[in-house]
Amino acid sequence: MPRAIAYAEKMDEGLGDALSSLYIEVWSEGDIPMKYKHLMAFAIAASNNNIESALKIVERLVKLGATRQEIIETLKLVMWTSGVQVFTDVAGPVMKELEKYGL
Repeated sequence: MPRAIAYAEKMDEGLGDALSSLYIEVWSEGDIPMKYKHLMAFAIAASNNNIESALKIVERLVKLGATRQEIIETLKLVMWTSGVQVFTDVAGPVMKELEKYGL
């Protein structure tokens, strides 16, 4: 269970239920393939310099069959949209994570 849902449930059961429903809606298989959804989420996390989330998403991307090149191309978009400094902060940990998976 995502931490956000756990926190929401502790605050208010109805809020937890609402957030859980949203989570299911967002992360259910739909017209956008799951790998693409995770590439988008990775780009957003990386653009926000949220390295911890970006690395968790890399793990999911590997399980979903994303290639090294797909992840690197996404990092290039991060550099374009968020600047070289954010890219510099995120690229090192992501490349290390890719090596961990043999990518």
